Amino acid sequence: MRNRKLANTILQMAKADQEIRKAFLKDASLYREVEKIDVSNPKKMKILVKKFGWPTISLVGKKASHFAWLLVQHADMDVEFQEHCLALMKKEVESGEVSKADIAYLTDRVLVNKGKKQIYGTQFYRNKAGKLVSKPIKDVANTDRRRREMDMESFGLYSKKLTNSIMVGKL
Repeated sequence: MRNRKLANTILQMAKADQEIRKAFLKDASLYREVEKIDVSNPKKMKILVKKFGWPTISLVGKKASHFAWLLVQHADMDVEFQEHCLALMKKEVESGEVSKADIAYLTDRVLVNKGKKQIYGTQFYRNKAGKLVSKPIKDVANTDRRRREMDMESFGLYSKKLTNSIMVGKL
């Protein structure tokens, strides 16, 4: 790890992100706090990405690199920034400097945010009956093949885990 200070900054931002989201699961009145962090964290990440480039594994370590992705994943109010970071991440994938799964999740998030079908099946929503349902997937028949290419578990297993974790409040 070449930049421990940057890693610590990212980890602190991600900690705050996750704490407010966990609290929100128990208290929906905290929605405004989630919104606030979803505005402030992308602003900070833009500064960091502009200064250092994408926080790769060799730059900040595996954990901080993953949490940098998480912060961008939650930047839904700025799809252009998400796309910019996705392009930076894709440049690093062959060198092993970023997680393929992180790229898959952000790819789906960008597609969904642009009103398009996702390709890895990572994005879900609650339908009117309260059931967790996958957002539309392009070429559903090949979802698991694409997920394997990105070092991800099968769609069926992911869907089951996601449903179970939400049911017990782990997300």
